Amino acid sequence: MAVLAGKTAFVTGGASGLGEAIARAYAAEGASVIVADIDVAGGNALAADIGARFVELDVTREESWAAAVAPIARIDVLVNNAGITTLGSVEDLTLAQFRHELDIDVLGVFMGIQAALPKMKAHGGSIINMSSLSGVKASANLCAYNAAKAAVTLMTKSCALHFAQKGYGIRCNSIHPGAIHTPIIDKVLAQSDNPEALYRSFVDVHPVGRLGKPEEIAAIAVYLASDASAFATGAEFRVDGGASI
Repeated sequence: MAVLAGKTAFVTGGASGLGEAIARAYAAEGASVIVADIDVAGGNALAADIGARFVELDVTREESWAAAVAPIARIDVLVNNAGITTLGSVEDLTLAQFRHELDIDVLGVFMGIQAALPKMKAHGGSIINMSSLSGVKASANLCAYNAAKAAVTLMTKSCALHFAQKGYGIRCNSIHPGAIHTPIIDKVLAQSDNPEALYRSFVDVHPVGRLGKPEEIAAIAVYLASDASAFATGAEFRVDGGASI
């Protein structure tokens, strides 16, 4: 039986990478999927391929969030996946780069939760925030990304407590992937003077000796969206090939 049958899932950054993998997995498990992304062409193509709906969304704009969720009667699962990774130390980054990282990776999650809540409170559901290994383990050259994903980690826990205390029946958990081979990795590598060495450094962090696959993260997202995870809230789901040990 499809474990997400009857559920409506809203996936940000859904046009590619982890978002695409999650959207595909949700559709395969019977969910009614809404793919939300700033990439209109990619989002429409994916939606057509998996039988989903597409909505254009800039996660950094409150009015974009309001317009995206307005036509939706009910949201059972919100996946705050949209994000970027900016390479740079505290000395290398500009203030504009740091702010841009926070705008997408932190404020985008905050606004997403606020926008979705009115569509969830009456019946409960699951909010899944994409954090990272970098949300629990620092790197010298990921200052902005570390700050952003650490913020998502603790915001998730705060929301989980609030929803529990209010009796909303909404669970809120974070997923912490290690390095997963998606287009975002290629963008990070493109920022480096020595992409081969940087790629090898990503692999070496993981005791299992490889990068992760998008479908391995999607499998955790399916579990957290399903009723099987009904007792899980405020938790960090680390899927990182042992890198956080």
